[in-house]
Amino acid sequence: MSALDLAGQQVTVAGLGVSGVPAARALAGLGAVVTVVNGSDGERERAQAAPLEELGITVRLGDGDTLPEGTDLVVTTPGWKPTSPLFQAAEAAGVPVWGDVELAWRMRGPDAPPWLAVTGTNGKTTTVRMLAAILEAEGLRTAAVGNIGVPLVDVVLSDEPYDVLAVELSSYQLHWAPSVRAHSATVLNLAPDHLDWHGSMEAYAADKGRIYEGNTVACVYNVADKATEDLVREADVEEGCRAIGFTLGTPGPSQLGVVEGILVDRAFVENRHKQAQELAEVSDVTPAAPHNIANALAAAALARAFGVRPQSVRDGLRAFHPDAHRIEHVADIAGVAYVDDSKATNTHATEASLAAYEHIVWIAGGLAKGATFDELVQKSAGRLRGAVLIGADRGLIREALARHAPDVPVVDLDRTDTGAMSEAVREAARLARPGDTVLLAPACASMDMYLNYNKRGEAFADAVRTLAAQEQ
Repeated sequence: MSALDLAGQQVTVAGLGVSGVPAARALAGLGAVVTVVNGSDGERERAQAAPLEELGITVRLGDGDTLPEGTDLVVTTPGWKPTSPLFQAAEAAGVPVWGDVELAWRMRGPDAPPWLAVTGTNGKTTTVRMLAAILEAEGLRTAAVGNIGVPLVDVVLSDEPYDVLAVELSSYQLHWAPSVRAHSATVLNLAPDHLDWHGSMEAYAADKGRIYEGNTVACVYNVADKATEDLVREADVEEGCRAIGFTLGTPGPSQLGVVEGILVDRAFVENRHKQAQELAEVSDVTPAAPHNIANALAAAALARAFGVRPQSVRDGLRAFHPDAHRIEHVADIAGVAYVDDSKATNTHATEASLAAYEHIVWIAGGLAKGATFDELVQKSAGRLRGAVLIGADRGLIREALARHAPDVPVVDLDRTDTGAMSEAVREAARLARPGDTVLLAPACASMDMYLNYNKRGEAFADAVRTLAAQEQ
C-alpha cells in the first residue's frame, strides 16, 4: 500500500513513454486527478493514450509547454529538460516538480525494501545487473530496476516482497529526485555527457552526486576518478556512513581492489588495516576487461555493504552475463576477434573499450553530440592497427586521427545506407592481422544511421556472421 496521499490533487504528468504511462496509472490509482501532456502527437502516442483515457485520465497531445490550470503537482519523465516552458510555468506558479523516481520513493510503504543505487557516466546497467546477480546468489529477493527498464513506480506497487532493490539511476532521474535516500550508493565514473540537458559539467556532476545524499551505510567511489570521491566528501550522509573506494590496483584500508588476479575486500573485514578478504578471481568476471572489473568491484562493494557473504560475490559474478552490445564477442575469423561494443556511445566508454585490447582495428563514428576526440585518440593511438569511420560526424574522428595518429590507416566510408556496416566490416577485415581485434566502439550515438545502438550492434554482428560464412 502506498504511503502517499494524493486523493483529489490535480497532478500533471509530463510525457508518455516507459515511465510516464505507469506514473499516470499509479497516480490515478491514488485518487489523483491526472492530466498527461506530451509534445508529440503521433500514432504511437495515441496508442499509449487510449488505455489511459479509459481510466479517466486526460491526455493532451501536441502541447507539452502549457501548464494545465489548477495543477498542484507536476511529475516528469526523465527526458524533459529543466528549462522546458512547462517547468518554468510550474516554478512561477509555485508548483513542485517531481521525477518518476521521486514519486516512487514517496509511494513506498512502511516495509519497503532498501535501495542499493548506482549511477555514473558509463557502466550503470552492467553494474546493477552484476549487483542483482550477487544479491540473488545470497538468496535475497531482489530485482534490477530503475533506468534499467523496469519502472520503479511499478516495483513499489508490486505485491512481490523484495528484500532489497538494485537501482540504476540516471542523471536525469536524480535531478528530479531530491528526497531519495539509499542504503548505499556509487558513482562509477564522471565524464562529460548530456551537457546540453544539464547546462554544464558542474551541474551534471552535482546531479550525479545527489545519489550519495542521506546514505546510511556506504558511499562507494572510484579511486581512479577523484571527482567521484569529491562528491562523497560533499554529500550530507547519515552518521556512521563510510566512504568505500574501489580500485584496479592494490586496495588500501576501506577499499576493494585487485591483488595478483584476485578481487579482494579491505573494507568490510574485521581488521581492514591488516586483513583482506578474497571475493573472486578476475577470471570470474565476464568479460574481464579493466572497466568491467571495476564494475564488478563496485557491485561487490555495494553487496558487501548490505552484508553479503564473500562466496555469494563470487557465485553472482560467475552467474552474470552482460547484455548484448557491451564488449560482446561475436566471432573469430582467420585469427581475428570481432567484438561488438555498440553501447560505447561516448568517448569515455570508448576509451575503456579500446583499453581492453592490444591491437585494434577500430570501427567508429555516428552522431558526436558535441564531443571531441583528440584526447581519446591520443590515449589509444598505440593500440590502433587501423580505423574504419562511418556516420555523420566521422570527419571529427578522422581529423583527430590525422593529428595524433597519422600513421594509422583510415578508411572513411561516405555512406549511411543499410549496407554501410557490411562494408565497414569488410574493410576492417582487410586491415586486420591474426591476433588483432576488430572492435565496434563508435564513441558516438547511432541515430544518424540506426534506430538505436542495439540496431547498430545487430548490423555489425550480422555483417561479421556473413563474413564468417564467406570464409568457410
